[in-house]
Amino acid sequence: MEIGTLIAGILTLAIYTFLYKDNPIYRVAESWLIGLSIGYTLVIFWQTTLVDNLFNPLFDDGKLIMILPLILGLLMFSRFSGKISWMSRIPIAFMIGAGAGVAIPAMLYARTLKQVSASVMPLMGNNGVFNFEALVVVVGLLSTLAYFYFSREHKGVMGKTAKLGTYFLMIFFGTTFGYTVMSRMSTFIGRVDFLLTDFLHLVK
Repeated sequence: MEIGTLIAGILTLAIYTFLYKDNPIYRVAESWLIGLSIGYTLVIFWQTTLVDNLFNPLFDDGKLIMILPLILGLLMFSRFSGKISWMSRIPIAFMIGAGAGVAIPAMLYARTLKQVSASVMPLMGNNGVFNFEALVVVVGLLSTLAYFYFSREHKGVMGKTAKLGTYFLMIFFGTTFGYTVMSRMSTFIGRVDFLLTDFLHLVK
Protein backbone atom coordinates (compact mmCIF):
# COMPACT_ATOMS: atom_id res chain seq x y z
CA MET A 1 0.00 0.00 0.00
CA GLU A 2 1.33 3.42 -0.92
CA ILE A 3 1.97 5.90 1.87
CA GLY A 4 -0.41 8.42 0.29
CA THR A 5 -3.25 5.90 0.24
CA LEU A 6 -2.54 4.94 3.86
CA ILE A 7 -2.61 8.56 5.05
CA ALA A 8 -5.75 9.32 3.03
CA GLY A 9 -7.54 6.28 4.48
CA ILE A 10 -6.59 7.09 8.07
CA LEU A 11 -7.66 10.73 7.70
CA THR A 12 -10.94 9.71 6.06
CA LEU A 13 -11.74 7.40 8.98
CA ALA A 14 -10.69 10.15 11.40
CA ILE A 15 -13.16 12.57 9.80
CA TYR A 16 -15.95 9.97 9.97
CA THR A 17 -15.44 9.58 13.73
CA PHE A 18 -17.50 12.78 14.01
CA LEU A 19 -20.56 10.65 13.22
CA TYR A 20 -20.22 9.27 16.75
CA LYS A 21 -19.45 12.57 18.49
CA ASP A 22 -16.95 15.41 18.48
CA ASN A 23 -13.58 14.04 19.56
CA PRO A 24 -9.85 14.91 19.46
CA ILE A 25 -9.18 12.58 16.51
CA TYR A 26 -11.69 14.45 14.37
CA ARG A 27 -10.31 17.84 15.46
CA VAL A 28 -6.76 16.83 14.54
CA ALA A 29 -7.87 15.65 11.08
CA GLU A 30 -9.92 18.83 10.63
CA SER A 31 -6.94 20.99 11.58
CA TRP A 32 -4.72 19.13 9.10
CA LEU A 33 -7.30 19.60 6.36
CA ILE A 34 -7.62 23.33 6.99
CA GLY A 35 -3.87 23.82 7.36
CA LEU A 36 -3.00 21.90 4.20
CA SER A 37 -5.74 23.67 2.25
CA ILE A 38 -4.47 27.10 3.32
CA GLY A 39 -0.86 26.16 2.58
CA TYR A 40 -1.74 24.78 -0.84
CA THR A 41 -3.83 27.85 -1.65
CA LEU A 42 -1.01 30.20 -0.62
CA VAL A 43 1.49 28.37 -2.82
CA ILE A 44 -0.88 28.44 -5.81
CA PHE A 45 -1.67 32.11 -5.16
CA TRP A 46 2.04 32.99 -4.94
CA GLN A 47 2.91 31.24 -8.20
CA THR A 48 -0.11 32.01 -10.38
CA THR A 49 -0.89 35.52 -9.12
CA LEU A 50 2.27 37.18 -7.79
CA VAL A 51 5.00 35.46 -9.80
CA ASP A 52 3.20 35.00 -13.15
CA ASN A 53 1.09 38.16 -13.16
CA LEU A 54 3.26 40.64 -11.21
CA PHE A 55 6.92 39.78 -10.71
CA ASN A 56 7.67 38.29 -14.14
CA PRO A 57 6.00 41.12 -16.14
CA LEU A 58 7.59 43.75 -13.88
CA PHE A 59 11.17 42.50 -13.56
CA ASP A 60 11.60 40.22 -16.59
CA ASP A 61 9.52 42.04 -19.21
CA GLY A 62 10.09 45.55 -17.85
CA LYS A 63 6.42 46.53 -17.67
CA LEU A 64 6.70 49.44 -15.25
CA ILE A 65 2.93 49.86 -15.16
CA MET A 66 2.86 46.82 -12.87
CA ILE A 67 4.33 49.02 -10.12
CA LEU A 68 0.81 50.37 -9.51
CA PRO A 69 -0.76 47.02 -8.48
CA LEU A 70 2.40 46.30 -6.44
CA ILE A 71 1.97 49.55 -4.50
CA LEU A 72 -1.76 48.93 -4.03
CA GLY A 73 -1.02 45.43 -2.75
CA LEU A 74 1.55 46.73 -0.28
CA LEU A 75 -0.92 49.34 0.95
CA MET A 76 -3.18 46.49 2.09
CA PHE A 77 -0.60 45.69 4.78
CA SER A 78 -1.03 49.16 6.27
CA ARG A 79 -4.09 47.67 7.94
CA PHE A 80 -1.76 46.24 10.59
CA SER A 81 -0.66 49.73 11.64
CA GLY A 82 -3.02 51.92 13.58
CA LYS A 83 -1.58 55.20 12.34
CA ILE A 84 -1.65 54.51 8.61
CA SER A 85 -4.43 51.93 8.49
CA TRP A 86 -6.57 54.43 6.54
CA MET A 87 -4.31 53.86 3.52
CA SER A 88 -5.69 50.32 3.14
CA ARG A 89 -9.00 51.84 2.08
CA ILE A 90 -7.46 52.89 -1.26
CA PRO A 91 -6.76 49.36 -2.61
CA ILE A 92 -9.98 48.09 -1.03
CA ALA A 93 -11.92 50.78 -2.91
CA PHE A 94 -10.21 49.79 -6.19
CA MET A 95 -10.91 46.11 -5.54
CA ILE A 96 -14.57 46.61 -4.66
CA GLY A 97 -15.14 49.04 -7.53
CA ALA A 98 -13.50 46.79 -10.12
CA GLY A 99 -15.23 43.72 -8.72
CA ALA A 100 -18.61 45.42 -8.80
CA GLY A 101 -17.99 46.66 -12.34
CA VAL A 102 -17.25 43.14 -13.52
CA ALA A 103 -19.82 41.30 -11.39
CA ILE A 104 -22.88 43.53 -11.85
CA PRO A 105 -23.23 43.06 -15.66
CA ALA A 106 -22.52 39.33 -15.35
CA MET A 107 -24.99 38.85 -12.49
CA LEU A 108 -27.56 41.06 -14.20
CA TYR A 109 -27.43 38.85 -17.28
CA ALA A 110 -27.26 35.50 -15.47
CA ARG A 111 -29.78 36.16 -12.69
CA THR A 112 -32.16 38.66 -14.26
CA LEU A 113 -32.13 38.95 -18.04
CA LYS A 114 -31.56 35.25 -18.65
CA GLN A 115 -34.30 34.30 -16.18
CA VAL A 116 -36.72 36.77 -17.73
CA SER A 117 -35.98 35.55 -21.26
CA ALA A 118 -36.44 31.93 -20.12
CA SER A 119 -39.87 32.76 -18.70
CA VAL A 120 -41.06 34.43 -21.92
CA MET A 121 -41.78 31.38 -24.08
CA PRO A 122 -44.34 31.11 -26.87
CA LEU A 123 -47.36 28.98 -26.01
CA MET A 124 -47.50 27.73 -29.60
CA GLY A 125 -44.43 26.17 -31.18
CA ASN A 126 -43.23 26.67 -34.75
CA ASN A 127 -44.96 23.45 -35.79
CA GLY A 128 -48.29 24.63 -34.40
CA VAL A 129 -48.17 22.29 -31.35
CA PHE A 130 -49.21 23.69 -27.97
CA ASN A 131 -46.20 24.17 -25.66
CA PHE A 132 -47.30 22.77 -22.29
CA GLU A 133 -43.91 23.56 -20.73
CA ALA A 134 -44.41 27.26 -21.46
CA LEU A 135 -47.83 27.14 -19.78
CA VAL A 136 -46.31 25.63 -16.63
CA VAL A 137 -43.64 28.34 -16.60
CA VAL A 138 -46.21 31.13 -16.96
CA VAL A 139 -48.52 29.72 -14.27
CA GLY A 140 -45.62 29.07 -11.91
CA LEU A 141 -44.18 32.54 -12.45
CA LEU A 142 -47.45 34.41 -11.95
CA SER A 143 -48.56 32.36 -8.95
CA THR A 144 -45.17 32.70 -7.24
CA LEU A 145 -45.18 36.46 -7.82
CA ALA A 146 -48.69 36.57 -6.36
CA TYR A 147 -47.45 34.82 -3.20
CA PHE A 148 -44.82 37.53 -2.67
CA TYR A 149 -47.25 40.36 -3.39
CA PHE A 150 -48.03 41.53 0.14
CA SER A 151 -49.70 44.83 -0.72
CA ARG A 152 -52.99 42.98 -1.09
CA GLU A 153 -54.58 40.51 1.28
CA HIS A 154 -54.47 36.94 0.01
CA LYS A 155 -58.19 36.30 -0.34
CA GLY A 156 -60.37 35.12 -3.18
CA VAL A 157 -58.64 34.66 -6.52
CA MET A 158 -55.49 36.30 -5.15
CA GLY A 159 -55.40 33.87 -2.24
CA LYS A 160 -55.88 30.81 -4.44
CA THR A 161 -53.20 32.02 -6.86
CA ALA A 162 -50.80 32.66 -3.98
CA LYS A 163 -51.50 29.20 -2.56
CA LEU A 164 -50.68 27.68 -5.94
CA GLY A 165 -47.45 29.66 -5.80
CA THR A 166 -46.56 27.98 -2.51
CA TYR A 167 -46.85 24.59 -4.24
CA PHE A 168 -44.41 25.71 -6.91
CA LEU A 169 -42.08 27.00 -4.21
CA MET A 170 -42.24 23.70 -2.34
CA ILE A 171 -41.47 21.79 -5.53
CA PHE A 172 -38.49 24.05 -6.14
CA PHE A 173 -37.17 23.73 -2.58
CA GLY A 174 -37.73 19.98 -2.62
CA THR A 175 -35.86 19.43 -5.87
CA THR A 176 -33.03 21.72 -4.72
CA PHE A 177 -32.72 19.82 -1.44
CA GLY A 178 -32.86 16.50 -3.29
CA TYR A 179 -30.10 17.62 -5.64
CA THR A 180 -27.97 18.70 -2.67
CA VAL A 181 -28.49 15.37 -0.89
CA MET A 182 -27.73 13.48 -4.10
CA SER A 183 -24.45 15.36 -4.60
CA ARG A 184 -23.43 14.73 -0.98
CA MET A 185 -24.33 11.06 -1.29
CA SER A 186 -22.21 10.74 -4.44
CA THR A 187 -19.27 12.18 -2.50
CA PHE A 188 -19.92 9.76 0.38
CA ILE A 189 -20.14 6.80 -2.01
CA GLY A 190 -16.82 7.82 -3.53
CA ARG A 191 -15.17 7.87 -0.10
CA VAL A 192 -16.66 4.51 0.89
CA ASP A 193 -15.49 3.03 -2.41
CA PHE A 194 -11.99 4.33 -1.71
CA LEU A 195 -11.98 2.83 1.80
CA LEU A 196 -13.25 -0.60 0.67
CA THR A 197 -11.09 -0.92 -2.45
CA ASP A 198 -7.86 1.06 -2.23
CA PHE A 199 -7.46 1.24 1.56
CA LEU A 200 -8.90 -1.95 3.04
CA HIS A 201 -8.87 -4.09 -0.15
CA LEU A 202 -12.18 -5.69 0.83
CA VAL A 203 -13.68 -5.15 -2.62
CA LYS A 204 -11.86 -5.75 -5.88
